[in-house]
Amino acid sequence: MTNIPSRRGFLGWIGATASFAALAACGSGRAEAKSFPVSLSEAQWRSKLTKSEFYVLRQEGTERPYSSPLNDEKRAGVFVCAGCGNALYSSKTKYDSGTGWPSFWAPVDQRAVGTSRDFKLGYPRTEVHCADCGGHLGHIFSDGPRPTGKRHCINGVAMDFRPA
Repeated sequence: MTNIPSRRGFLGWIGATASFAALAACGSGRAEAKSFPVSLSEAQWRSKLTKSEFYVLRQEGTERPYSSPLNDEKRAGVFVCAGCGNALYSSKTKYDSGTGWPSFWAPVDQRAVGTSRDFKLGYPRTEVHCADCGGHLGHIFSDGPRPTGKRHCINGVAMDFRPA
């Protein structure tokens, strides 16, 4: 008996290989590769940000759930990018999603944030980043409240809060 794959097996192998290649290519488009109004070198970002801010904003990390004091922030004000100070989210759109991260149903302005596709977990997600510096903020999911139905699940360490 020979070890020659069937035509169906061969075509399946080709399809799987092409799928993995496509996923790898789609997940490699980091926000930092684009041009942003605020652009610093890696060394400049490292000196400007704390270690945890750098990990999330510049290396697309994720903080532990329930670890950010901003998760419990209830005052009126604006949440801004910890990297560049860009206004991102209003306290008026913040809600308790029960996920352990600050959550919002909309940004302060549609131009305040940008999005890209993220395949790091093997399935597509919508990554959200600061439109001014490209810093990674978190992800957007379609399980939020009205009126948008969106949940901007944001790492608290990626933001600072400015009370009204």
